[in-house]
Amino acid sequence: MKKIIFTFLSFIVALPTVNAQKGINFSHTYPAGGKLLMTVDSSAKNVYYDNKFPNQPNTSFSYLPEVNNVSIQIYFRKKDSVQHYRYTILADNKPIVVNKPINEELLKDVDRPDEVFRSTTLGIFPIKGKTITTIIYSIENPLDIEKSVFYGKPIPRAEIKAFAKRFATDKGVGYIHLTEPKERGNIIFTKKDDELTIVKDRSEIDYLYYISIKDKQTNKIIFESTSWLYGGYVEEHKFLPYVKIDKAVFKKSGNYEIIIQPLIKWNTSPPKDIEKYITRHTLSITLEQENYTKNELLKYALIVAFSIGLVFLVILYFTKKRNKKKLTEQEQQKNTARLQLNSIRSQLNPHFLFNALSGIQNLMNKNEIDNANKYLSKFARLTRNVLDDKELISLSQEKNLLDDYLQMEQLRFGFKYEINYSKNLDNVEIPSMLLQPFVENAVKHGISQKAAAGKIIIEFIKQANNLVLTVSDNGNGFDTEKKYNGLGLQLSDSRIALLNKIHKGNRFTLAIQSTANGTKICLTLTDWL
Repeated sequence: MKKIIFTFLSFIVALPTVNAQKGINFSHTYPAGGKLLMTVDSSAKNVYYDNKFPNQPNTSFSYLPEVNNVSIQIYFRKKDSVQHYRYTILADNKPIVVNKPINEELLKDVDRPDEVFRSTTLGIFPIKGKTITTIIYSIENPLDIEKSVFYGKPIPRAEIKAFAKRFATDKGVGYIHLTEPKERGNIIFTKKDDELTIVKDRSEIDYLYYISIKDKQTNKIIFESTSWLYGGYVEEHKFLPYVKIDKAVFKKSGNYEIIIQPLIKWNTSPPKDIEKYITRHTLSITLEQENYTKNELLKYALIVAFSIGLVFLVILYFTKKRNKKKLTEQEQQKNTARLQLNSIRSQLNPHFLFNALSGIQNLMNKNEIDNANKYLSKFARLTRNVLDDKELISLSQEKNLLDDYLQMEQLRFGFKYEINYSKNLDNVEIPSMLLQPFVENAVKHGISQKAAAGKIIIEFIKQANNLVLTVSDNGNGFDTEKKYNGLGLQLSDSRIALLNKIHKGNRFTLAIQSTANGTKICLTLTDWL
């Protein structure tokens, strides 16, 4: 008897403890989307909370398969205008509360590590076998709605209602439908076919599902989508969700697995019975092409690989041979161009010397002995530089050469001149005697008749990676379209053409502008700096 009484008392004591374990654990909260938190039964182990979806950015979904009751709390920051907020609560799509304001008197301060919030409870709701939906918005921004779904029902496995193959016709496109498909099916794609459509059954949580396609040969996912379309397929006056898939997704014939499953973030571990949530369907896809066995494919692959390798080696051999011949020819062309360049320089030198000696003779005939002596002194130093056989000289040397020449000619004609350039270009090298013919023409044909009114300006300019050399005079100009018998410009044109053959990576470009007010010669050395 005592044992019976003791057992009965123990049961009475244990019963409240068991009930307490089944009650809500208010000390453990879960995010529920937006401004909401939730607490659930103490005994609930699997709580999949606050899931988000690409096609429903303002919807949060909490799956609560083991929960009997859920307590929903709303939190506000201190700066939030609580009086403007409204909320609606639905149970299985039937309204419980509609557009209700927040009771500010029930708000309590809640300390968080970085901020103080104000909170109140929207209520405790039985959730087992039900769907509780909350909609929260501010009347200041009525279109900015936060929706949270608390789902206590079993998630239904999606059902594929139909496959549809689209093909081109004379009037547009047509479809072939395979309705109520079995777990395995066959699709043959012809050249006219371009698209496969998969139609799913309709549910209140279509947004929860996503579709993927796995290539069974490689075991890789080749397609994924969370975007269901509506409008083309109707059942019981409701549009069915569907997804379009380009035929190009299927690279070759074979078996492909269609998978439709909930897009749930399994916060703990996936359920052991996860397959009950997943729909699988195998499609045998046949493309318009021959099918080969693995041995045949391997055999053909080896033959093709060997053939390609052999062709590659032959092409490589002849390419190397052709490139070697081409390099030899290019080197010969460069050597020939250099010889021609030296020939032109050998013509320019006597041309320059003849003009200089004519200048000395002219001064002597005028009985300007002092100027003739000065001219002769400059001429002696200039001659040494001109007859020097260097292919390249620095810009500072070019400036000195032009200085000597222009000072020498000043004694005859009395003109003015300027040479402008940046000091950081001193050591830049250019082909020797490059500007001399143009400067000589500026003196002889440009300003020789203007005496002290004549002026020549020479500039060395850096433009990005280009070196620009200009010679300007204020002479009477000339017709640039007309051919002249003068040797200087003809030799210079030939020399520039040869320089372009030798320096193929650096284009030499000559531009001449001439008017009644003067002439400007612009020589650009591309990518020279």
